[in-house]
Amino acid sequence: MFSDLRAFIEIRRIIKKFKPDIVHTHASKAGAVGRLAAISCGVPCIIHTFHGHVFHSYFGAFKTFIFKQIERILAKRTNLIIAISELQMHELANVYKIAPASKFKVVPLGFDLQKFQIGQDEKRAAFRKRYGLQTNDIAIGILGRLVEIKNHTFFIDLVAKTNDKSVKFFIVGDGHLLIPLQQYATSKQVNWIYKPEVEAVSENSLIFTSWMKQTDQFFAGMDIVALTSKNEGTPVSLIEAQASGKPVITTKVGGVENILPLAYPYCYAVDDFEGYLNGLNELIRCVRANEAKALINSKDISSKYSYQRLIADTEQVYADCLLKIAKCD
Repeated sequence: MFSDLRAFIEIRRIIKKFKPDIVHTHASKAGAVGRLAAISCGVPCIIHTFHGHVFHSYFGAFKTFIFKQIERILAKRTNLIIAISELQMHELANVYKIAPASKFKVVPLGFDLQKFQIGQDEKRAAFRKRYGLQTNDIAIGILGRLVEIKNHTFFIDLVAKTNDKSVKFFIVGDGHLLIPLQQYATSKQVNWIYKPEVEAVSENSLIFTSWMKQTDQFFAGMDIVALTSKNEGTPVSLIEAQASGKPVITTKVGGVENILPLAYPYCYAVDDFEGYLNGLNELIRCVRANEAKALINSKDISSKYSYQRLIADTEQVYADCLLKIAKCD
């Protein structure tokens, strides 16, 4: 609470000093504090980008209600709200009624995806050597914070139901659920290891790696990338996986469907464990038979989510905003 107040005071000081025509905020708490500071300083154009939302699966009913009310109040003083997918815009405007649809614009995320497409063979070899994977081993990975919303217990349940010893599962990331998830894996009789040495991997079906700086090497080393979240904005891991040429399997949440090919077959409801498990087994079979290439969308994904496109879209948003300010003057 005190740190938020200090942030508000400092942001307000900076706005008063530089007198910007546009203040553009991102994410939930930072977006709220930044917009309050901008509003208090009378900034002509305030823009906010939702990268996700906390309106389901995060908190209880009362706290969720409070957050929705705060966002609705802030939206009235925000000139433009950016959603990062069509589905997210629909949820914010029509489901949660944060603001009317006319106040939204969809601007997908943008990244430097080139590193996920170069040196793939060398990176794959380095990753698989590091973890002692054999040529015929299938590596299935999930990347993200170890928090409730990412639903890692679902992923561990998949591990428990997979009897093929040549299939290795990787959980990349860290967070307050690390030890509880390890305990959960033990309760499911899953052999796991944390930050392993090479020789220890063959004995375990689940590997906790903690965070990895070289995510391009991780994706190169995988055969399948999974996502099991209960809620998402636009899942970056699925974008990077597809840019790396890897098939994905995922829960059908947030903006997931916006980044997958039309009628993508390996996309399931959050509560459809059996469907997900059957799909994973089929996808493993496809990978072994070298039949998964048709599922990969690397060229389109690299074009749609390039940082060059994001820069151009953002420049246009700012130009439109400045034009409206000029007309008002």
